[in-house]
Amino acid sequence: MGASGAPPSVHIKREWTRDRKTRLKQSIFARVTQLAEAHINALLDSAEDQQKMLDQMVLDYSANIREAEAAVAQTIGNVRMGEEDYRRAVNGAHSWGDKAIAASRKADEFRSARNSVDADKVDAFARLALQRQMTSESTAKA
Repeated sequence: MGASGAPPSVHIKREWTRDRKTRLKQSIFARVTQLAEAHINALLDSAEDQQKMLDQMVLDYSANIREAEAAVAQTIGNVRMGEEDYRRAVNGAHSWGDKAIAASRKADEFRSARNSVDADKVDAFARLALQRQMTSESTAKA
């Protein structure tokens, strides 16, 4: 018999039961702690993922902005080139028109002087100048 008057096997049984309860409590506490840690880690991971996602969105938007700026610069360049082409075509049309008028007047002078050969040559040039004027005008319209 033991000091408490109970047989030694009862003491062993009580200690084993107490140890088992303690281990069970520790096991449950460990499991709750493990679940809490997992939940906290998941929240941290989620926050990190959101930050990474935001960082990626910023990078994507920055790349899109750079592409848009390049496209705008290209378009502005094309517009300026188009404006220059238009200006040249309009100036060319005026120039050819002026040449056609001058040639027609010169042909009239040759006809007044009864020089039909030279008048025909200058009229041919006036027709050519009118054709080029019309070509320049159609280029300006396009």
